[in-house]
Amino acid sequence: MTAVYSVDVRIVAPVRDTEVADRVGDAVGNLFPNADVSREAGRIVAETHSMDRFSERLHEQEILDSARREFFRRADDDGFSFALKKQAAFKSVVNFSVGNPDELGDIEVHVRVREPSVEAFIDSIAPETRDGRPIRDDE
Repeated sequence: MTAVYSVDVRIVAPVRDTEVADRVGDAVGNLFPNADVSREAGRIVAETHSMDRFSERLHEQEILDSARREFFRRADDDGFSFALKKQAAFKSVVNFSVGNPDELGDIEVHVRVREPSVEAFIDSIAPETRDGRPIRDDE
């Protein structure tokens, strides 16, 4: 049986004076193509209810373990948050921002999980791995 997920994803990216707002919006859209992107004063704000494309990129880049660590590092009972590098996102690459923020600012992603649980949702988008391969429930 396929699980049904109910999530609200809010994405916020600052737009510096030296940046083109449309390019920052494209960076967000490259990783979250279903997001409703809008421009506010000095930032791009987007909302979506799907992380399917983002999950595909995690699998393609083979960074599931890194993603899980980042997700659980800033997780609570309601959801989780993480930050991404803008330049990498513009090239459709997931690069988590750890440590000091980029001088242009990072893309901040906040995921609120309503169904089923935070851990189950993280497992669905970034499953545990063994020898670098996702572990399936049916194994």
